[in-house]
Amino acid sequence: MDQALLIVMTAFVVIAAIALVVQAVMLAGTAKSARAIEERMAKLAPKLEALAESSRAAIDEGRASMKEITLRTTEILDITQRQLNRVEVVLEDAASRARAQLDRAEMVVDDAMSRAQETVAAVHGGLMKPIREIHGVAAGLRAAVYYFMRGGRPTPDQVTADEEMFI
Repeated sequence: MDQALLIVMTAFVVIAAIALVVQAVMLAGTAKSARAIEERMAKLAPKLEALAESSRAAIDEGRASMKEITLRTTEILDITQRQLNRVEVVLEDAASRARAQLDRAEMVVDDAMSRAQETVAAVHGGLMKPIREIHGVAAGLRAAVYYFMRGGRPTPDQVTADEEMFI
């Protein structure tokens, strides 16, 4: 059993040695890959630094431009606000003046209407009443003339017709 144990241990030691050799080969490959990556990075580093520098410059320029744009926008908004306030004042003044003019126009129209009514009443009372009276007198005269012109007594047919009108 000692010998079997020795064989098993030897096998495990050989397997461990092989594993160590494989690990060493892989470590050497990893080191070679790392060196290749390092060389590529060394070549790219100046380009990345230049890109980073140009990016910083662009960002700084953008910040300055944004600051200038923000200031100009603020100025424009302030001017716009002032102008809107002026327009509002002008519109309020125009509205108050328009209200006053409308009130005056309403007073003028009311006055004209009352005067027109007074005129119609005066024409009606002063002209129409005498005209009606004259018309009434003329109708009476016409009836009298007709009565006297008609001659004598009415015929029985006329009397019957007149009476039937009132029945």
